Amino acid sequence: MTSLPPVAPQPKSPVRKILIIVAIVLVLCCGGAAVAGYFAYRGIDAATAPARDATKAYADDLVAGDFAGAYAQLCHRTRELTTEQRYIAEQSARPRIKDYSVTGVSVERHNSTVSGVVTLKLTRADDGSTYSLGVPLLKEDGQWRVCM
Repeated sequence: MTSLPPVAPQPKSPVRKILIIVAIVLVLCCGGAAVAGYFAYRGIDAATAPARDATKAYADDLVAGDFAGAYAQLCHRTRELTTEQRYIAEQSARPRIKDYSVTGVSVERHNSTVSGVVTLKLTRADDGSTYSLGVPLLKEDGQWRVCM
């Protein structure tokens, strides 16, 4: 019997190693993107939450019919342009609002002025119809004020 020479082992294909490396890179990239997205969302939410909260407090006063409370939340310029009595009379003449929801918030800074717009979806008490209203805001002395 003749013996056959030993067969040389075939070189291993690098495909498996390449696939493992690609999978690791994808996991790291996707994980990094998810973490970055989370922190970006938190940063945006932290920047817009005070403006949204000020608008919600204003809208809560309108829903409750507390027009004097709503007037107190107006910016300095708006309060200079209209008296509290006139504001209350104007609001009393408008259709009542029974509900609202916040549908958008935008905040921006131009030089030293910080302003924003909060979009509300308002529901009228008389017929249940809805409409959108962009509520302009201005940051005065560290507080967000509605500036209609």
